[in-house]
Amino acid sequence: MIGWGDVYKVVAAMAPLYFALGLGYGSVRWWRFFTAEQCAAINTMVVYFSMPFFTFDFVVRTDPFAMNYRVIAADAVSKAIAIAAMAAWARTRCGCAAAKAGAQSWSITGFSLAALNNTLVVGVPLLDAMYGRWAQDLVVQIAVVQSMVWFPLLLMAFELRKAWVVVGPAPAVMSSSPPPEKQSGGGDVEMNGGVVAAPGGGVRLPFWATARTVGLKLARNPNVYASVLGVVWACIAYRVVHGAAGEACGAGLTALGMALRFVAGPLATLVGAAALGLRGDVLHLAIIQAALPQSIASFVFAKEYGLHADVLSTAVIFGTLISLPILIAYYAVLGFV
Repeated sequence: MIGWGDVYKVVAAMAPLYFALGLGYGSVRWWRFFTAEQCAAINTMVVYFSMPFFTFDFVVRTDPFAMNYRVIAADAVSKAIAIAAMAAWARTRCGCAAAKAGAQSWSITGFSLAALNNTLVVGVPLLDAMYGRWAQDLVVQIAVVQSMVWFPLLLMAFELRKAWVVVGPAPAVMSSSPPPEKQSGGGDVEMNGGVVAAPGGGVRLPFWATARTVGLKLARNPNVYASVLGVVWACIAYRVVHGAAGEACGAGLTALGMALRFVAGPLATLVGAAALGLRGDVLHLAIIQAALPQSIASFVFAKEYGLHADVLSTAVIFGTLISLPILIAYYAVLGFV
């Protein structure tokens, strides 16, 4: 049974975040303290300086030898369900090429809304207040995997979209390069300067080139280094020391984003967690972490690639604002289960 004292602990843990969020919003929206260029500079500083140190600080304090692999697997299953659902939805869209391209673009945004949550900034203080230190350790484990696995996959999806959707048909150009090479399998493919021209006239970048682009972007992303170095440092430390073994979108899109974030994501996690036999507070934690507000990094990537950044921005801001009563409701309901 959840008492008022438990609810107070949750509200007290979230109050500093709400104060900072309100102060930042008011500084830009009402008081005009910062220009758009200054906001962009602050975002860059947060993403490339503050967040890596913040992530590293949490990761190094988490014991990598006590990872709960069933929780991580359940989170992976939930994200796989989200990917499958978005891919199935995109395949059902019929019509012109532009409509199909739009469906593919929205499937990427839908995955971000349904599967990528704010594990560290919101999840750590919230779940620590709800369940204690063990919950904080679990959500940090999920955050590490999200940073090292799911965000690179999201970047890959963005790059594939840019190569297959944004580039569009190939213009007719004169070139003095060597004759095009022929490749078998599925029709002739002409290669010129690393760009593949498909028989239909569209431009297709080779997969290795896309993978290389993603690799270079990840190599310049300090958040990836923070996660990797944090895990390495934690492995060494626990082995040696412990002897361990803004923008806005329409009401309709906002409602869709909130439904994917706070309903579809937790439902997918429930299916994955139940399939892997999670029970009790561990199951409750898996569901609640899936209902955390939208990941800030997913908005940064969407902004960089110009794909529904307004939807992700609204999901981050509005979703964080309304998340507290929703998460408390989840906490209370799961307390009776």
